[in-house]
Amino acid sequence: MNLRRLGAIARKESIHIHRDPRSLGLAIGIPMLMILLFGYALTLDVDHVPLVVWDQSGTTQSREFVAQFTGSRYFDFRGALSRYAELARAIDRRDALLALVIPPDFAAQLDAGRTTRVQAIIDGSDSNTAAIVLGYAQAATTLFNQRIALAQIRRFTGRPAAPPFELRPRVWFNADLESKNFIIPGLIAIIMGLIAALLTSLTIAREWERGTMEQLISTPVKAPELIIGKLVPYFVIGMVDMLIAVLMGVFLFHVPLRGSVPLLFAMAALFIIGTLAQGILISVLARGQLLASQVAMVSTFLPAFLLSGFMFAIANMPPVVQAITYVVPARYFVALVKGIYLRGVGLETLWVDAVFLAVFAGVVLALSIFTFKKRLA
Repeated sequence: MNLRRLGAIARKESIHIHRDPRSLGLAIGIPMLMILLFGYALTLDVDHVPLVVWDQSGTTQSREFVAQFTGSRYFDFRGALSRYAELARAIDRRDALLALVIPPDFAAQLDAGRTTRVQAIIDGSDSNTAAIVLGYAQAATTLFNQRIALAQIRRFTGRPAAPPFELRPRVWFNADLESKNFIIPGLIAIIMGLIAALLTSLTIAREWERGTMEQLISTPVKAPELIIGKLVPYFVIGMVDMLIAVLMGVFLFHVPLRGSVPLLFAMAALFIIGTLAQGILISVLARGQLLASQVAMVSTFLPAFLLSGFMFAIANMPPVVQAITYVVPARYFVALVKGIYLRGVGLETLWVDAVFLAVFAGVVLALSIFTFKKRLA
């Protein structure tokens, strides 16, 4: 491999990028826009659940029970109802996700020491949100039950009762359970893969469409020099995008970066090389810019978003789909980024993912070089 010829190809591609400031602006601006959009719009937190109550008891005990919900930041009290039809209408219009129906004998049953039942109606059209809301409602009810049980024991025995044990949870890596701390690191991996593949998916195809490939074929430039030379400028852009994404994650979204910054960028370099080579391979095979960009979009963003573990746990997928995820490079980079970002671990824990990422980069780069032929079709 001749470094002089490789440098000439890299310089030629750099000049093309410099002469097309719109493409360069998009290469830098699209990652920033996507992080802003997804970072603020995509959240798994369920707060301020709209709540309505039909309190048929109207007693001190029923109001204390309702206060267990309205005093929490997870619920937003939207009003008291007086008929079942009003309750159904509130849920149909999405004015409420949770409705409590307290029976008329609520206080009497509690005073008699008997079990009373309160109906909780949840809008299940969004199953994930409904499951979270149900968990919130059960937690609030459990706390109220504990208060009632302790008060009854104290009334009967004359002394305060202590619970048999106390659970003291400690959440590691994301103490406040904020979804942005989970989403932003994975989002960086998804965006880097998409942008890197899109950047290079048009390079070879553009040469064919503009008729300049014939001139390159007539030169002594070899296939490895041409492929790697075209990768170099886009690798620099990809690393700049990575730097911007990390800075936005830390300073804009306040996601803690607990691990090694050099290790994070080293793993990002491997991933960017692999996805840039994937874009080159697509460009070599497609020979058309429109087709190449479409293939790059479908082969990077969709598998990375669905099959990388970014949003959906791989362990919950069917066995066949789990097997497919092993050929998705974003799976390994998402695991690496989250491990470095949130848990602060190093290669002693993440070496398997790093090896798979390095193998992917090497194999795809070799395939793109082997596939490109210096001859006219």
